Amino acid sequence: MTSHDAMYGSQSDNSPRLGDGYKIEIASVRKMIDPLEESVVAARKVKDHKDRLAADLQGNATFEILDSGKSFLSAWGFGMGQVADHADEVVARLHEVIAAYILAELLGVKNFSPTPDNISKLPVGDAGKWTWENVGKPTFDPPKKLLQEEWPPDPTEVSA
Repeated sequence: MTSHDAMYGSQSDNSPRLGDGYKIEIASVRKMIDPLEESVVAARKVKDHKDRLAADLQGNATFEILDSGKSFLSAWGFGMGQVADHADEVVARLHEVIAAYILAELLGVKNFSPTPDNISKLPVGDAGKWTWENVGKPTFDPPKKLLQEEWPPDPTEVSA
């Protein structure tokens, strides 16, 4: 177990999550990133190679099937490109949120909400840390009411 897992809980235990009032397990959030990144790669392959897929239809289909197949692959390729672009943004945001939660916990920020405004209030670099410690800590916006609600128990977890 790494020191980070001991401090924040690993994915295999049921330790308390970050912050008072929040239930976030960083390891669980990290587990979502790999499949998303793999999906982006697969979606980009469909987008970038739709012509190769259409070429496979060339010798094996009638004109009507060939025409509709090429049309489908073109639309599918465009859609998969859109999915890849949006999933890239989600992955980047998840990395940013994980880093913000870790930093907020290290700084002792209670009930941290990873809004863009709150993230921008976290100190960056030595000068930011010095300002945080010597000048004063900013006031963070409270979490939205939706984020404060109790989450239902995970039905896949077995109680001991």
